[in-house]
Amino acid sequence: MKGDRKYILMFLLPTALFFSVFLYYPFFKSLYLSFYRTTGFFDKKFVGWNNYERLFTDKLLGAATLHTLEIMLYVIVFQVGIALVLAVLVDNISNLKGFFRTVFFFPVVISGTAISLLFVLFYNYNFGLLNNILANFGIEKVLWLDESNALRAVSIPTVWHYVGFYFVLFLTAMSKIPSDFYEAAKLEGITGFKKTTKLTIPLILSDIKVVITLAITGTMKVFEFVWVITSGQNGTEVLGTYMYKKAMVDQNFGYGSTIAIYMVVFGVLLALLANRLLKSEEITY
Repeated sequence: MKGDRKYILMFLLPTALFFSVFLYYPFFKSLYLSFYRTTGFFDKKFVGWNNYERLFTDKLLGAATLHTLEIMLYVIVFQVGIALVLAVLVDNISNLKGFFRTVFFFPVVISGTAISLLFVLFYNYNFGLLNNILANFGIEKVLWLDESNALRAVSIPTVWHYVGFYFVLFLTAMSKIPSDFYEAAKLEGITGFKKTTKLTIPLILSDIKVVITLAITGTMKVFEFVWVITSGQNGTEVLGTYMYKKAMVDQNFGYGSTIAIYMVVFGVLLALLANRLLKSEEITY
């Protein structure tokens, strides 16, 4: 066993280096900068907790937090919900599972920026696909990206992009359920919708909890959809775009880093809360 330890460490080293360079170093660097007031790369002044005190009085940060939470609600309800429904439907067919798995997963491999540009064309007032469809039916065109619609408009591609990813996770979890369970349920007369609610869902409950946690943490990182489609205007400012504006546009790296730390802590707390609320007895097989 001792001889194997060096090989284990050798294989773990590349991953440890990757996480150290691209995850841990940026986090601790942001934590360090959050205690400074900066106006550029080299101009900084230690201000202690001032940046953190500013968080509690920043109305724009509060609005960005609420917008992020609204998108998170859409993601949990629709992204996770649609993925679960699709997985149940595909799991109940005997043929073409691989085809549907590929088709539904395909949007995940497309760049978020490319998808955002596609939806910009959809939402264009004069030449967009959606308004052209409405015009063909004699319906008045809609300003899809005005303040009353913009947040929901950017939520649609956000939800659609990762439905396929969670669909694959759910379908994989369902494929691990022993067929004996379903055969026994069939003998008891449990079929169709009742089979899904009484057997399938309880058996993959732990996977649903993992997916919801991933959805919550993933929403905290929403950036490109909002930035490309609206640049955070018209009531669509989220934490990711607000942090970017403070750090990169205003070159206030200190406060931008403080917002980044806030996003990490807030995301972890939400994930812990979700796990607490979803805590239940899990069925093992």
